[in-house]
Amino acid sequence: MNIASHIEHSCLKPTATLADIEQVCLEAVQYHFAAVCVPPMFVKKAKALTAGTLVRTATVIGFPYGYNAIEAKLAETVLAIVDGADELDIMINLVALKNKDWQYLAKEISTLLNVVRKSGKSIKVILEASMLNENEITTCCDMYGAAGVDFIQTSTGSAGSFVSLEILKMLRRQLADAVQLKSNDGIDPISAAEWIAAGAERIVCNDPLRKDGMIFENRSRDYN
Repeated sequence: MNIASHIEHSCLKPTATLADIEQVCLEAVQYHFAAVCVPPMFVKKAKALTAGTLVRTATVIGFPYGYNAIEAKLAETVLAIVDGADELDIMINLVALKNKDWQYLAKEISTLLNVVRKSGKSIKVILEASMLNENEITTCCDMYGAAGVDFIQTSTGSAGSFVSLEILKMLRRQLADAVQLKSNDGIDPISAAEWIAAGAERIVCNDPLRKDGMIFENRSRDYN
């Protein structure tokens, strides 16, 4: 299994430095990862550092809580696209969800998806699946699947809670086949294959590899 092609190298911590961004981009290129995901202010830099490679540049919108106004998320999305983002990771409005305002959420995704599609970019919708009940997860899968998003992402990774492998499997069963799954749930390289087999097309690897204990040096054959 080519695990490297499923890895999205991410550095979204609030203390991220330019050196951190440079390192994750260097590693993503070195190990042929699928993408890097960086804060909006570093999109231009990440795009330049991965130029001429197949590594895609992703950034986050409405991160990490999602309760930004639709107009604010729209402005973030437009700026990210102008800066060169290939993929937009949009956090849904959890406040609207918990208040069962599905009409608001439908308007939000319709507004943002229209701009993303006109630009030829990809869109990921981030849930905090561990904070949702089964009915909420099912409704989200149905609504965002019908909208035609590219990915559903399990969590932000910043809320201190992660989904289980069983929840990932439930998401995969509920989602339309065309919608891919991205897991951001503290997965290590050893267990990555299991999560991919369960339906995760993307696996998040957080922060520079040398800092989080995921040593790729002398083991690159395990990931290609």
